[in-house]
Amino acid sequence: MAFGGEHGVRISLSAVVMALRDPPRGGRLCVLTTGAGEATALPSGPFDPAHDRTFELTLRAFVTAQTGFRPGFVEQLYTFGDAGRESPRAAPGPDRAREISVGYLALTREAATADAAEAHWTPVLEAFPWEDRRDPKDPARALIAEALRDWAGADARRLARAEGLFALAPGARWNEERVLERYELLYEAGLVPEAARDAGRAAKAGPTAALPGLAMASDHRRILATGLGRLRSKLKYRPVLFELAPETFTLSGLQSAAEAVAGLPLHKQNFRRGVERTGLVEATGRLSAATGGRPAELFRFTGADREGGPNDGHAPGLALPAQR
Repeated sequence: MAFGGEHGVRISLSAVVMALRDPPRGGRLCVLTTGAGEATALPSGPFDPAHDRTFELTLRAFVTAQTGFRPGFVEQLYTFGDAGRESPRAAPGPDRAREISVGYLALTREAATADAAEAHWTPVLEAFPWEDRRDPKDPARALIAEALRDWAGADARRLARAEGLFALAPGARWNEERVLERYELLYEAGLVPEAARDAGRAAKAGPTAALPGLAMASDHRRILATGLGRLRSKLKYRPVLFELAPETFTLSGLQSAAEAVAGLPLHKQNFRRGVERTGLVEATGRLSAATGGRPAELFRFTGADREGGPNDGHAPGLALPAQR
């Protein structure tokens, strides 16, 4: 649907539906997608202002029709509509009609197999392998550092941006929330396939030309990066992790879930102390035998039915004490 002037404006709606798969050990953070390969996409579709009542109702209809999944609570992520911005384009190719991309975020623990044949639960870190910092020996780190330094060359401003976002300098701190900025820098540097695709050119050659990571249709990897950054940020000030965790969990499983979202290895004792200080969990009096070792105590989220608890709008998030 195009409207609004000589060149037209199109509005597209996309949903970032996230779940943890393979609990109780924390599992992997996954996103609901359709298609495969470079056609992998978020559930999405156009908004027709002449016929569609609201963005949210239209979005829900797209998600259910394309995946068989019925989302619960959704929140708007961001609206991408900057004219002329160097960024992953929603409408690549010669047609330069301006496209407004509106992204929504939904969290669920109901990560059952999607009903639609083309729908999948795709691990989020397959799209952003550089966002997983749990393995300090990951060879992708050196590959990214080399590629970005080659791109920056003698440009001090470029180098400073790369070093700041990817913590390349000794002692630099990794900020796990800046997912979108890192992806957009890699796009600007021509290091992700979407950059060549959108410019209508062949991908670069060479060992650092294309970094590992699942390319996605349209600007969907950009929208997914926004969703992951939002979720990581919310971990610290809202109890959103419990929207992904099972009804009951071990503290080790909860830590693994937090690590799967943050992409960071967390300090075990400090994480547990932080959880206990919040008062967000309580023991169930039952043990889990699914840990593979000694049975571990099962806990549950206290905010589900406690008056004045975490559902009163003032609940804290969880501290993420990273290992050093």
